[in-house]
Amino acid sequence: MTLTSAETTDGALLERRGKRLIESATSAGERAAAHALVEEETILSHRSVLGALGLLETPSSSEVRWEGLMGRVYTLGLDNEQRAFLALALSMAGIGQITLAAVTDLGERRLAIILRAVARLTGNDTLAMGTRI
Repeated sequence: MTLTSAETTDGALLERRGKRLIESATSAGERAAAHALVEEETILSHRSVLGALGLLETPSSSEVRWEGLMGRVYTLGLDNEQRAFLALALSMAGIGQITLAAVTDLGERRLAIILRAVARLTGNDTLAMGTRI
């Protein structure tokens, strides 16, 4: 498969925004949430999500606004599984309230990402970085 220059540019921009999101994390919870969102990829590809986070501006200079997401979860254009994933990730950053039962709305791939994020949240980066859960 050959990528167009727009796809390559979009991918590089998304990668820089993801890096900015991770670097801006000020707590273990924000770091776990940021890594989960970057690994999941599809949620951060929505302009509405990037706008709510404050990442549409120049990624290296914008301030990340985690709290901008929670009140807008239903207006971001996400499907049910993406909304459940986002809410679970935000809960790791201490934003919003969602029951753990929301994991039943996740597919296998997103569930594995959330489990790795929980491991990262507990300080177990070895488990988070690739041990199959």
